Amino acid sequence: MTTWDPSGLVYATLAAVAAGAINALAGGGTLISFPVLVAVGVPPVAANITNAVALCPGYFGATIAQLPNLKGQRAQLMLLIPIAVLGGLAGGMILLRTGERTFTALVPWMILAASLLLAVQEPVKKFVSKRLSNPSHKHHTAWFSALPIAAAAIYGGFFSAGMSVLLLAVLGLTLDDSLTRLNALKQVLAFSVNIAAAVFFLFSDQVVWGLAVVMAIGALIGGAIGGKLAGKLPPAVLRWVVVVAGIAIAILYWVKSN
Repeated sequence: MTTWDPSGLVYATLAAVAAGAINALAGGGTLISFPVLVAVGVPPVAANITNAVALCPGYFGATIAQLPNLKGQRAQLMLLIPIAVLGGLAGGMILLRTGERTFTALVPWMILAASLLLAVQEPVKKFVSKRLSNPSHKHHTAWFSALPIAAAAIYGGFFSAGMSVLLLAVLGLTLDDSLTRLNALKQVLAFSVNIAAAVFFLFSDQVVWGLAVVMAIGALIGGAIGGKLAGKLPPAVLRWVVVVAGIAIAILYWVKSN
Protein backbone atom coordinates (compact mmCIF):
# COMPACT_ATOMS: atom_id res chain seq x y z
CA MET A 1 0.00 0.00 0.00
CA THR A 2 1.13 3.54 -0.78
CA THR A 3 1.46 5.95 2.14
CA TRP A 4 0.82 9.67 1.95
CA ASP A 5 0.45 12.68 4.19
CA PRO A 6 -3.25 13.06 5.18
CA SER A 7 -2.71 16.82 5.52
CA GLY A 8 -2.30 16.87 1.73
CA LEU A 9 -5.97 15.94 1.26
CA VAL A 10 -7.01 19.58 1.00
CA TYR A 11 -4.27 20.39 -1.51
CA ALA A 12 -5.13 17.37 -3.66
CA THR A 13 -8.82 18.29 -3.62
CA LEU A 14 -8.12 21.89 -4.62
CA ALA A 15 -5.78 20.65 -7.35
CA ALA A 16 -8.54 18.37 -8.68
CA VAL A 17 -11.02 21.27 -8.74
CA ALA A 18 -8.47 23.34 -10.63
CA ALA A 19 -7.72 20.44 -13.01
CA GLY A 20 -11.41 19.91 -13.73
CA ALA A 21 -11.95 23.60 -14.46
CA ILE A 22 -8.80 23.84 -16.59
CA ASN A 23 -9.76 20.76 -18.59
CA ALA A 24 -13.19 22.26 -19.26
CA LEU A 25 -11.73 25.59 -20.35
CA ALA A 26 -8.44 24.86 -22.07
CA GLY A 27 -7.09 21.37 -21.30
CA GLY A 28 -3.95 20.37 -19.43
CA GLY A 29 -5.40 19.87 -15.96
CA THR A 30 -3.19 16.84 -15.34
CA LEU A 31 -0.18 19.16 -15.35
CA ILE A 32 -1.60 20.65 -12.14
CA SER A 33 -3.04 17.65 -10.32
CA PHE A 34 -0.19 15.17 -10.89
CA PRO A 35 2.64 17.32 -9.43
CA VAL A 36 0.45 18.17 -6.40
CA LEU A 37 -0.03 14.47 -5.66
CA VAL A 38 3.73 13.96 -5.78
CA ALA A 39 4.22 17.03 -3.59
CA VAL A 40 1.92 15.66 -0.86
CA GLY A 41 3.98 12.49 -0.61
CA VAL A 42 2.52 10.07 -3.15
CA PRO A 43 5.24 8.21 -5.12
CA PRO A 44 5.24 9.22 -8.81
CA VAL A 45 3.88 5.93 -10.23
CA ALA A 46 1.06 5.80 -7.66
CA ALA A 47 0.42 9.53 -8.19
CA ASN A 48 0.05 8.98 -11.94
CA ILE A 49 -2.29 6.03 -11.39
CA THR A 50 -4.37 7.81 -8.75
CA ASN A 51 -4.64 10.87 -10.95
CA ALA A 52 -5.85 8.78 -13.91
CA VAL A 53 -8.55 7.11 -11.81
CA ALA A 54 -9.63 10.35 -10.14
CA LEU A 55 -10.05 12.33 -13.36
CA CYS A 56 -11.91 9.55 -15.18
CA PRO A 57 -15.39 11.04 -14.44
CA GLY A 58 -14.34 14.22 -16.21
CA TYR A 59 -13.64 12.30 -19.41
CA PHE A 60 -17.06 10.65 -19.11
CA GLY A 61 -18.85 13.98 -18.75
CA ALA A 62 -17.04 15.46 -21.74
CA THR A 63 -17.90 12.40 -23.82
CA ILE A 64 -21.60 12.61 -22.98
CA ALA A 65 -21.57 16.26 -24.06
CA GLN A 66 -20.20 15.23 -27.48
CA LEU A 67 -22.79 12.51 -28.27
CA PRO A 68 -24.77 14.64 -30.79
CA ASN A 69 -21.61 15.07 -32.88
CA LEU A 70 -21.00 11.31 -33.09
CA LYS A 71 -23.96 10.55 -35.34
CA GLY A 72 -22.86 8.82 -38.53
CA GLN A 73 -19.47 7.80 -37.11
CA ARG A 74 -20.35 4.22 -36.21
CA ALA A 75 -17.73 2.67 -38.54
CA GLN A 76 -14.92 4.79 -37.08
CA LEU A 77 -16.06 4.08 -33.53
CA MET A 78 -16.31 0.31 -34.09
CA LEU A 79 -12.76 0.22 -35.40
CA LEU A 80 -10.95 2.77 -33.24
CA ILE A 81 -12.52 2.25 -29.79
CA PRO A 82 -11.12 -1.32 -29.42
CA ILE A 83 -7.71 -0.01 -30.55
CA ALA A 84 -7.89 2.80 -27.99
CA VAL A 85 -8.89 0.36 -25.24
CA LEU A 86 -6.07 -2.06 -26.05
CA GLY A 87 -3.59 0.81 -26.29
CA GLY A 88 -4.73 2.17 -22.93
CA LEU A 89 -4.32 -1.27 -21.35
CA ALA A 90 -0.87 -1.67 -22.91
CA GLY A 91 0.22 1.74 -21.61
CA GLY A 92 -1.08 0.88 -18.16
CA MET A 93 0.79 -2.42 -18.17
CA ILE A 94 4.00 -0.68 -19.22
CA LEU A 95 3.53 1.84 -16.40
CA LEU A 96 3.13 -0.86 -13.75
CA ARG A 97 6.25 -2.60 -15.03
CA THR A 98 8.27 0.61 -14.95
CA GLY A 99 10.39 0.95 -11.85
CA GLU A 100 9.87 3.92 -9.54
CA ARG A 101 13.36 5.24 -10.24
CA THR A 102 12.94 4.99 -14.01
CA PHE A 103 9.51 6.63 -13.95
CA THR A 104 10.79 9.41 -11.69
CA ALA A 105 13.57 10.09 -14.19
CA LEU A 106 10.99 10.26 -16.98
CA VAL A 107 8.63 12.61 -15.11
CA PRO A 108 10.22 15.96 -16.10
CA TRP A 109 10.48 14.85 -19.74
CA MET A 110 6.82 13.77 -19.80
CA ILE A 111 5.67 16.99 -18.15
CA LEU A 112 7.71 19.00 -20.66
CA ALA A 113 6.32 16.97 -23.56
CA ALA A 114 2.77 17.43 -22.28
CA SER A 115 3.34 21.17 -21.86
CA LEU A 116 4.62 21.47 -25.43
CA LEU A 117 1.65 19.45 -26.74
CA LEU A 118 -0.69 21.80 -24.92
CA ALA A 119 1.19 24.78 -26.38
CA VAL A 120 0.58 23.55 -29.94
CA GLN A 121 -3.06 22.62 -29.34
CA GLU A 122 -4.48 25.59 -31.23
CA PRO A 123 -2.00 25.38 -34.12
CA VAL A 124 -2.90 21.70 -34.44
CA LYS A 125 -6.61 22.55 -34.61
CA LYS A 126 -5.96 25.25 -37.20
CA PHE A 127 -3.81 22.89 -39.26
CA VAL A 128 -6.45 20.17 -39.15
CA SER A 129 -9.20 22.63 -40.06
CA LYS A 130 -7.15 24.04 -42.97
CA ARG A 131 -6.35 20.57 -44.27
CA LEU A 132 -9.98 19.48 -44.14
CA SER A 133 -11.10 22.59 -46.01
CA ASN A 134 -8.62 21.92 -48.83
CA PRO A 135 -10.54 20.22 -51.68
CA SER A 136 -7.36 18.63 -53.06
CA HIS A 137 -6.59 16.44 -50.05
CA LYS A 138 -6.93 12.70 -50.51
CA HIS A 139 -9.74 10.66 -48.98
CA HIS A 140 -8.71 8.22 -46.26
CA THR A 141 -10.55 5.61 -44.23
CA ALA A 142 -10.35 4.91 -40.50
CA TRP A 143 -7.83 2.13 -41.19
CA PHE A 144 -5.21 4.80 -41.83
CA SER A 145 -5.75 5.95 -38.23
CA ALA A 146 -5.33 2.56 -36.58
CA LEU A 147 -1.56 2.41 -36.00
CA PRO A 148 -1.00 6.05 -34.93
CA ILE A 149 -4.10 5.90 -32.70
CA ALA A 150 -2.63 2.79 -31.05
CA ALA A 151 0.63 4.65 -30.39
CA ALA A 152 -1.21 7.67 -28.94
CA ALA A 153 -3.34 5.36 -26.79
CA ILE A 154 -0.27 3.60 -25.35
CA TYR A 155 1.16 7.01 -24.47
CA GLY A 156 -2.16 7.97 -22.87
CA GLY A 157 -2.33 4.81 -20.78
CA PHE A 158 1.19 5.50 -19.56
CA PHE A 159 0.81 9.26 -18.95
CA SER A 160 -2.41 10.92 -20.06
CA ALA A 161 -1.35 14.59 -20.24
CA GLY A 162 -1.27 15.76 -23.86
CA MET A 163 -3.00 12.65 -25.21
CA SER A 164 -5.99 14.57 -26.58
CA VAL A 165 -3.76 16.76 -28.76
CA LEU A 166 -2.06 13.68 -30.19
CA LEU A 167 -5.38 12.00 -30.92
CA LEU A 168 -6.82 15.05 -32.67
CA ALA A 169 -3.68 15.47 -34.77
CA VAL A 170 -3.82 11.83 -35.87
CA LEU A 171 -7.53 11.98 -36.71
CA GLY A 172 -7.10 15.24 -38.60
CA LEU A 173 -4.29 13.80 -40.71
CA THR A 174 -5.94 10.46 -41.46
CA LEU A 175 -9.70 11.08 -41.66
CA ASP A 176 -11.93 13.31 -43.75
CA ASP A 177 -14.59 14.94 -41.60
CA SER A 178 -15.42 18.24 -39.95
CA LEU A 179 -13.29 19.43 -37.05
CA THR A 180 -16.35 19.33 -34.78
CA ARG A 181 -17.00 15.66 -35.52
CA LEU A 182 -13.32 14.74 -35.28
CA ASN A 183 -13.14 16.49 -31.91
CA ALA A 184 -16.11 14.40 -30.72
CA LEU A 185 -14.43 11.21 -31.95
CA LYS A 186 -11.22 12.29 -30.22
CA GLN A 187 -13.11 12.72 -26.95
CA VAL A 188 -14.58 9.21 -27.12
CA LEU A 189 -11.18 7.71 -27.84
CA ALA A 190 -9.56 9.66 -24.99
CA PHE A 191 -12.27 8.38 -22.63
CA SER A 192 -11.76 4.82 -23.92
CA VAL A 193 -8.02 5.02 -23.25
CA ASN A 194 -8.53 6.53 -19.80
CA ILE A 195 -11.26 4.13 -18.65
CA ALA A 196 -9.32 1.07 -19.89
CA ALA A 197 -6.18 2.14 -18.03
CA ALA A 198 -8.17 3.17 -14.94
CA VAL A 199 -10.02 -0.17 -14.71
CA PHE A 200 -6.70 -1.98 -15.05
CA PHE A 201 -5.22 0.22 -12.32
CA LEU A 202 -8.04 -0.68 -9.92
CA PHE A 203 -6.38 -4.05 -9.37
CA SER A 204 -2.86 -2.69 -9.02
CA ASP A 205 -2.92 -1.80 -5.29
CA GLN A 206 -1.41 1.53 -6.37
CA VAL A 207 -4.55 3.68 -6.20
CA VAL A 208 -4.60 5.97 -3.16
CA TRP A 209 -8.34 5.74 -2.64
CA GLY A 210 -8.65 8.46 -0.01
CA LEU A 211 -7.24 10.94 -2.51
CA ALA A 212 -8.85 9.44 -5.60
CA VAL A 213 -12.41 9.74 -4.26
CA VAL A 214 -12.16 13.36 -3.14
CA MET A 215 -10.28 14.27 -6.31
CA ALA A 216 -12.98 12.72 -8.47
CA ILE A 217 -15.58 14.85 -6.69
CA GLY A 218 -13.33 17.88 -6.95
CA ALA A 219 -12.77 17.31 -10.68
CA LEU A 220 -16.54 17.14 -11.27
CA ILE A 221 -17.04 20.38 -9.34
CA GLY A 222 -14.17 21.98 -11.23
CA GLY A 223 -15.63 20.85 -14.54
CA ALA A 224 -18.95 22.46 -13.64
CA ILE A 225 -17.17 25.66 -12.65
CA GLY A 226 -15.20 25.61 -15.88
CA GLY A 227 -18.40 25.16 -17.86
CA LYS A 228 -19.89 28.21 -16.14
CA LEU A 229 -16.78 30.27 -16.85
CA ALA A 230 -16.58 29.23 -20.50
CA GLY A 231 -16.82 32.35 -22.62
CA LYS A 232 -15.89 34.59 -19.69
CA LEU A 233 -12.23 33.62 -19.44
CA PRO A 234 -9.98 33.55 -22.52
CA PRO A 235 -8.93 29.87 -22.93
CA ALA A 236 -5.73 30.88 -24.73
CA VAL A 237 -4.51 32.87 -21.72
CA LEU A 238 -5.32 30.04 -19.32
CA ARG A 239 -3.67 27.52 -21.64
CA TRP A 240 -0.43 29.47 -21.71
CA VAL A 241 -0.48 29.86 -17.93
CA VAL A 242 -0.67 26.07 -17.65
CA VAL A 243 2.05 25.64 -20.30
CA VAL A 244 4.43 27.99 -18.46
CA ALA A 245 3.60 26.31 -15.14
CA GLY A 246 4.25 22.88 -16.68
CA ILE A 247 7.63 23.93 -18.05
CA ALA A 248 8.55 25.47 -14.68
CA ILE A 249 7.53 22.25 -12.89
CA ALA A 250 9.65 20.20 -15.30
CA ILE A 251 12.66 22.43 -14.61
CA LEU A 252 12.09 22.10 -10.86
CA TYR A 253 12.06 18.31 -11.17
CA TRP A 254 15.34 18.43 -13.10
CA VAL A 255 16.95 20.73 -10.53
CA LYS A 256 15.72 18.51 -7.68
CA SER A 257 17.08 15.36 -9.30
CA ASN A 258 20.55 16.86 -9.89
